[in-house]
Amino acid sequence: MQKLIMFVSLALFTAVGIAADESQVWSRFRGPNGSGVADGQKPPVEFGPDKNVKWKVAVPAGISSPIVAGDNLILTAFDDGKLYTIAYRRKDGKEVWRTEAPAKTIEGFHKVEGSPAASTSATDGKRIVSYFGSCGVFCYDLAGKEQWRYELPTAVTGGDFGTGVSPIIAGNSVILVRDVIQDAKIIALDATTGKPQWEQKRTSPSSWCTPVVWETPAGKQVAAAGHVRMIGYDLASGAEQWSLVGLPSGCCASPVIAEGKLFFAGSSSGNADGGPAMPSYDSLLKNLDTDKDGTLSKAEGEKAFGGFFDNQDANKDGKVSREEFETIVKFMSEGKDGAFALKPGGTGDVSSQTLWKRTKGLSYVASAIVYRGQLVMVRDGGIVIACDAETGKQAYQERIAGTGKYYASPVAASGNIYLTSLENGVVTVLKAGVDKPEVLAQNPELAERCAATPAIADDALYLRTATHLYAFAEKK
Repeated sequence: MQKLIMFVSLALFTAVGIAADESQVWSRFRGPNGSGVADGQKPPVEFGPDKNVKWKVAVPAGISSPIVAGDNLILTAFDDGKLYTIAYRRKDGKEVWRTEAPAKTIEGFHKVEGSPAASTSATDGKRIVSYFGSCGVFCYDLAGKEQWRYELPTAVTGGDFGTGVSPIIAGNSVILVRDVIQDAKIIALDATTGKPQWEQKRTSPSSWCTPVVWETPAGKQVAAAGHVRMIGYDLASGAEQWSLVGLPSGCCASPVIAEGKLFFAGSSSGNADGGPAMPSYDSLLKNLDTDKDGTLSKAEGEKAFGGFFDNQDANKDGKVSREEFETIVKFMSEGKDGAFALKPGGTGDVSSQTLWKRTKGLSYVASAIVYRGQLVMVRDGGIVIACDAETGKQAYQERIAGTGKYYASPVAASGNIYLTSLENGVVTVLKAGVDKPEVLAQNPELAERCAATPAIADDALYLRTATHLYAFAEKK
């Protein structure tokens, strides 16, 4: 659940392992500094259950995205009530090792849309770091041996949806944004020892955004989106450098760095462009309160809440009261839909540093990508929006991708953008950097949910579905 061009590592691969050049290692959520881009790679355009499948293996439940670490791909998983970090060999998908992250209590999570193994791992080529909202941060060597752990109390997230933010590694620091209902904060841990380097309190009670590192005239900064606000922190000290309001409520999308600027695009709900207003509690009672007791029971409200009734029932008494519902309405009303480009160098309120801004036609969970001069988003329903990255001017908005919702964020390589739908795993491939949409392929559905963002390496697209991990590559 759950974004986003600064290359931090490059790798040219051979049959026996990894060469010294590391600039295209897919080392974290959405690859190099969260950009989603692997331009030196050539994954296939056409593929499916029976085409260009290099290998396919069964994997346990989880919605974290794959990363590349050494000769392996790394996933986190929730298997038989336990949390694991698991390594699969890149050349054939064989499981190499799995290491448990012991948790006394599993965090609350939505049984369909969330997971206690939702956070993507990160690597610097020497170690692997995984985060679980249930228990904390764990560091392993490339063979899966635990090096250190930083325990944290079980996360309590908005509506008990579950954790989604991923850790990143920047220099010798592991950075984690932990936007939870109690004790929200951003922390930096020493990557070698796990000892705290700095910590800053946050006022964001819920978000699912992974930060990026931004090179600025003032030095390296961590840009972290959150509930209604984005904040820039000094990487070395954690000191807050700048902030910008106008982000969605309970923000899902992550920022991206491209050409020295910071880009962001996100909506507060699947109904972008403002969408229909939330109904009043009185109108819900009028239509749903069949026993006329002034509250909504699960039997009365489950269908109307679209499977999220339990998440709105804060005190778990089997009813959604007026107070509970109006708390949700207040939370949602605090945010704003917005997309913008921000130039570096500002301090304090940096609203004057924005180069352009738009409030219509924005994605919800999936983060935007900046590639070949355009910022590209995919909205639920398969609507793709492309805007000029310099000016924000819209090039096109068309319903051209697979239908349904989108949780996986776009990724790109070799002039192509890959969009993966949630319900059936349909991957649409678009030509990048064009003024009119050009669909290169709408591949056959994988017939499974696909919430994880694909990884690109070895001229392959590594894609995780609900129960499998695929390697798609051109047959040679």
